[in-house]
Amino acid sequence: MNTLKVGDKAPNFEAKDEQGNIVKLSDYKDKKLVVFFYPKANTPGCTVEACNLRDHYAELKNNGYEILGVSADTQRKQSNFKKKYDFPYPLLADEDKAVINAFGVWGPKKFMGREFDGIHRTTFLINEAGVIERVIDKVKTKHHADQILNAD
Repeated sequence: MNTLKVGDKAPNFEAKDEQGNIVKLSDYKDKKLVVFFYPKANTPGCTVEACNLRDHYAELKNNGYEILGVSADTQRKQSNFKKKYDFPYPLLADEDKAVINAFGVWGPKKFMGREFDGIHRTTFLINEAGVIERVIDKVKTKHHADQILNAD
């Protein structure tokens, strides 16, 4: 797993969101962008994390951040997840894992003694020039907005 680091140029990704719209990195030119990767829609940790960002959305926007959630779920699952919890930001349905692999967040994981490949819960803060300013790899799902707004 070759995860992007601080100072790396963000990959020029392109993927469909939960509504089928094409979303590209270039859509966020001259804006600060939070790209958070989560393993699976509608699972406990992912729901807590996404809802925490929803609940602090105004504060994040006031600090100049745009938000984009990414998982390998289908467009339909992402759409249901967004509707169910009323998320104000897009969710990318990265089924072919192009964005996930470009950021280097797919790799071996362990859960309950089982090893498997999956998405590592990681958040990237990308500056207005498209460069990664921070990487949060120890995401605290209940306090994620706070992690983004206040450097650890």
